[in-house]
Amino acid sequence: METVADTAKMFPKTFFLSPVLFTVTLCQFDPHFFGNRTTFVHLFEWKWLDVAEECERFLSQKAYGGVQISPPNENLVIPNRPWIYVDAVINHMTASDGVGTAGSRADYKNKAFPAVPYTKDDFHGDCALNNYQDSNNVRNCQLVGLSDLDHSREHVRQKIIEYMNHLVDLGVAGFRIDAAKHMWPEDLKKILAGLKNLNTAHGFATNSKPFVFQEVTDSGTDQIKDYADIAAVTEFKYSNSITNVFQGNDKLTYLDSWGPKWSFLVHGTPVVFVDNHDTQREQGKLTYKDSKRYKMATAFMLAHPYGIPKVMSSFFFNNKDQGPPQDASGNLVSPTINPDDTCGSGYVCEHRWRQIYSMVEFRNLVKGTEVTNWWSNGDQQIAFCRGNKGFVAFTNWGDLKKDLQTCLAPGRYCDIISGSLKDGRCTGKQVEVKENGFGFISLSAGEYDGVLAIHVNSKSL
Repeated sequence: METVADTAKMFPKTFFLSPVLFTVTLCQFDPHFFGNRTTFVHLFEWKWLDVAEECERFLSQKAYGGVQISPPNENLVIPNRPWIYVDAVINHMTASDGVGTAGSRADYKNKAFPAVPYTKDDFHGDCALNNYQDSNNVRNCQLVGLSDLDHSREHVRQKIIEYMNHLVDLGVAGFRIDAAKHMWPEDLKKILAGLKNLNTAHGFATNSKPFVFQEVTDSGTDQIKDYADIAAVTEFKYSNSITNVFQGNDKLTYLDSWGPKWSFLVHGTPVVFVDNHDTQREQGKLTYKDSKRYKMATAFMLAHPYGIPKVMSSFFFNNKDQGPPQDASGNLVSPTINPDDTCGSGYVCEHRWRQIYSMVEFRNLVKGTEVTNWWSNGDQQIAFCRGNKGFVAFTNWGDLKKDLQTCLAPGRYCDIISGSLKDGRCTGKQVEVKENGFGFISLSAGEYDGVLAIHVNSKSL
């Protein structure tokens, strides 16, 4: 089977974030993006060689900065390959009742899983996680019956450090810490302190630390603050809020204060997203199934400077436990690539949607600029500039037909949402920018997309 090392060698400047439940040391907030790149993608449940091929043929060409992969550690394979992997080795492991898991905690003592280096003494006691307002309960008890590792034990921490350092040796650039809020911050810091610098043989600079972002779900307790000084953190409030806005339950005009004023993380490094592999299976969440609004929300995320954006790349599903595409024998199948660059064989591949990868390029180009010249109609239409490098407009209701300040030099610019600049010409809509920077923006409610974007590199002949 191909390894993470094989993938890293094929695309050395891309980091591979592994949703293995861990941590990383202090000050590991640098995602190690190449050049001015700003965005990474989660290729959910992709095989290693497919990840490597996608990096070479598409992600590197479309200016993505990195890849998050599924857990490379030993895990249970259940018939039909459910999308949920057992949280092996690190924090929450097999459930004591054996429901939907590998078995009981005795399995570890009896070495039923030879790669698991723990016994029952390395776990917290039996208690149910039932009070998210109580940090002791959240960090010491069993989430949905899953046995909880005791990271205060030196032996437990050292085995985790050994595993993570092995992945560093193979060439990964960082980690996603699953269920971080169920681990004590003090224990996480100790684990981080034991991590090696990144492997320079894979193109990383000397003395570079792994990039780490911690999954800290929002349960109304503000526990995210306890982890913000350790490494980057996932900002779930961002996902909830952007869904609410672009589903029409809130007004686009209120996005003028987007960021900390929406109660998002003020200090630290937030990782932001419209959806992820968990939230997209919750009722009422904005996903690929509402493609127009989903693309608008993703475009706003990529147009706005707050946070480190993560793009989700899914497979199609009809129920929340449905596994990734597979053949009759249960083997994962590879995505096929259609002539228009979209995916087949059961994969959604949102990262290959023109409206999304074009906005990844937009974000890279406007890096370092602020939101300026904000305009709204007081309701469901907005537009703004990013310095003098880019302009974007949205309508969530009604037709938008208005002269607006684009902040760009005079000329004709191609809308990167409806088309692109090809051989000096626009394949989609275009905007004529006048000497004063104003351009007539036409965006009808009935159009395929509810967003228009232009930037300095989309200027036509």
